[in-house]
Amino acid sequence: MRGSALRRLTEAGVSLWLDDISRAGLTGGSLAELVRDRRISGVTSDPAVLARALTAGTDYAEQLSVLAAGGATPEEAAWELMTHDLRHACDLLLPVYERTGGADGLVSAEVDPRLAHDSAATLAQARELSREIGRPNLLVKIPATDAGEKAVADCLAEGIGVNATLIFSAERCRRIAAAHVDGVARAAAAGHRVAGINSVASFSVGRVDTAVDALLDLDGSAEAKALRGTVALAAARLAHEQHTTVYEDPRWPALERSGARRQRLLWASTAVKNPDYPDTHYVDGLIVPNTVSTMPEETLRAVADHGLTRTAAWDESARAHARHVFECMSWFNISLRDITSQLEEEGLKQLTASWHRLLDTVAPTLDGAPR
Repeated sequence: MRGSALRRLTEAGVSLWLDDISRAGLTGGSLAELVRDRRISGVTSDPAVLARALTAGTDYAEQLSVLAAGGATPEEAAWELMTHDLRHACDLLLPVYERTGGADGLVSAEVDPRLAHDSAATLAQARELSREIGRPNLLVKIPATDAGEKAVADCLAEGIGVNATLIFSAERCRRIAAAHVDGVARAAAAGHRVAGINSVASFSVGRVDTAVDALLDLDGSAEAKALRGTVALAAARLAHEQHTTVYEDPRWPALERSGARRQRLLWASTAVKNPDYPDTHYVDGLIVPNTVSTMPEETLRAVADHGLTRTAAWDESARAHARHVFECMSWFNISLRDITSQLEEEGLKQLTASWHRLLDTVAPTLDGAPR
């Protein structure tokens, strides 16, 4: 994998994170190589990735055998498998964390998405996960529901780093940034070292285009076709604008002087699903300083091979273009508000289904493990 394009992205202020943690990558050296060569500076995990890894080989067989012998339930086993990999990943990325003064080298881990509408239960599991992993470079992934907003602020107030996920709208992005400011302010008041509290807000890009393009295809006009593939990037521009304005909060300058970092936007769902678009479409369009781009290895390879790596223009003309895109949507009676609400609901259902699939994958594996 060539590194010059990836290096230019890093120099442009974009942190590259791999959307994959597996035992094979951890023990086989492929993840260590990506980190050592400075191609990536963080990783994210989710239950679907672990479920796939469990069926892809025998990397988990030994630990599953021990867990089966101890009478572990599928939920207990999934937790142990996940936390084992997360500790390993955190240790692997700890030198990056130290080299960047805590700005990077971060590992994101999922809480049970079935708790997404219960802020107290989410906070309790975030505490448990933070204690269990015991590493400073861990971020707890919390779905950005209404209850999730409170959980984000509460976690940050206790010094627990957070990755707020399933964000599809500028308004939700703004509210998550506000939760970040509130949480960090409370952490400072409680005597926590705010310089060590990290947070990202994960804006899911590709899913927006998938939903909007389906509606545009129903229209079939030349004007509708011209709008395809433009809405997600326009929505990302608006989200970035809304997110930035939150840090005009009068509390923030004092927090920043104490070492607090702004929450970064993380561009998620950057893998291109539509073969009509370049496979680096979203990464190329979202080269914005002080942001994170997370991607599967296939997309990482594509960017390394032929990514444009030009910093995106996010000036007033770009924002005006984004507003024009939204005006065009109204011609086709497409409501971005309705779409993003639907995407949030569907995203949470899909995440919950992934969690159930993980448990369903672990259960027979436990039954078949040698004891």
